[in-house]
Amino acid sequence: MMISVILSTHNDEMALAHALAALVPAAADGMVREVIVVDARSTDDTLAVADAAGCKILPGTGDRGADLAAGAAKARSDWLLFLSPDVMLEPGWQREARDFIDRLAMSGAGANRAASFRHANAGFGWRARLSEIRASVRSRLFASPSRMEGLLVSASLYRTVGGHRARPGNVDGDLARRIGRARLSFLRSRAVSRAAVA
Repeated sequence: MMISVILSTHNDEMALAHALAALVPAAADGMVREVIVVDARSTDDTLAVADAAGCKILPGTGDRGADLAAGAAKARSDWLLFLSPDVMLEPGWQREARDFIDRLAMSGAGANRAASFRHANAGFGWRARLSEIRASVRSRLFASPSRMEGLLVSASLYRTVGGHRARPGNVDGDLARRIGRARLSFLRSRAVSRAAVA
């Protein structure tokens, strides 16, 4: 089982470097097959960071939904992991992701599910903790994880529900609603964000 990681970027040089560093252990053990960066005309060193890390780089339009869909169309793995460059997955995330995928295979449920990570804010103080609580409530109550929580989804399910759409607003929530609460799991591993989630 291998995963294609897809990120949409625009002037995310420092953030992308941290996000990619968190993927190195999973790439080393063969779980992450490729990282696809869809870049919307960055003017900083985002592309240099992506190139140095061995990412596949695609030109983006700046429409996040369309860019993520373009990245997914080029992915070669059976599982897709959509991440924001502002997010670092905590160490050990790949073990839980592998367990999730293995359980699906053993249960006979196939690949008809998706999962998101638990939001964590890298900041200190009550505002950071409040943003975590709000993100958790929104994700679980409305089955609508944000871009800061990432989404692990089988390529077949992604195609079945129509993938990301080119539209204004919350393209991640739109995709999650089409996947549906019954097919969405929440992993214990945290996606640590540099920015507060509104």
